[in-house]
Amino acid sequence: MARRIAYQWRLREIMAARGMFTVTALMPHLSERGITLSSSQVHRLVSGAPERLSLPVLAALCDVLDCTPSDLITTTAENLSARRAVGADTPPDPSARRPKRVRLTGN
Repeated sequence: MARRIAYQWRLREIMAARGMFTVTALMPHLSERGITLSSSQVHRLVSGAPERLSLPVLAALCDVLDCTPSDLITTTAENLSARRAVGADTPPDPSARRPKRVRLTGN
């Protein structure tokens, strides 16, 4: 059975709970832990969900915010319906894409 996996990045929420409301408040704490990121990189971490994240950065964020990775990243997984799962894995029928023959008629 196919499953859909999703995650929610909660860095901004955790920061707010700890009294950090800006990127500039987070940057010195990361630097103290040997993480050197530009302000735009930290802004992207805070404002959106990253597709990739290095473990040293994750560990530093957890240390700075006194939380665990599961606090920062919540996951959900759900089973896809059998009909939807089959449609997603089944290749399209080639005959459905074949052009129709045109019949020309004279005037």
